[in-house]
Amino acid sequence: MNNEVLEFAKAEAKKLIDAPTSCAEVKDAASAWLAAVGTDQEAAETKKFVAELEEDIIPIDGLIAFAESETGAKVFGDKAPEVAGHGRKIKAEGAKYCDCPACAACEAILAKKAELLA
Repeated sequence: MNNEVLEFAKAEAKKLIDAPTSCAEVKDAASAWLAAVGTDQEAAETKKFVAELEEDIIPIDGLIAFAESETGAKVFGDKAPEVAGHGRKIKAEGAKYCDCPACAACEAILAKKAELLA
């Protein structure tokens, strides 16, 4: 992969690690990938990292459904209807995924998937 893509992915991976909405698994995958960059483990860790990103990014319909669920109400509290409404709004604007910091970083990295895996 070219250096520009690598630096972009590294910056987004760091955002993912710092995002309060990231799960432990994606933070671990991002950390492992960053540690492997430039080593003989880079290709294997890149594949694992991309797989984790694909597992963890939330499709917009999933966000809306979750926000409207009983569990979503427990997680988001009084903000659950607002989160669902936001999800519907960004879906109408063309969003395919949740736009929280974690999902935004996942989406940005996955946009470079072909270059990362090349």
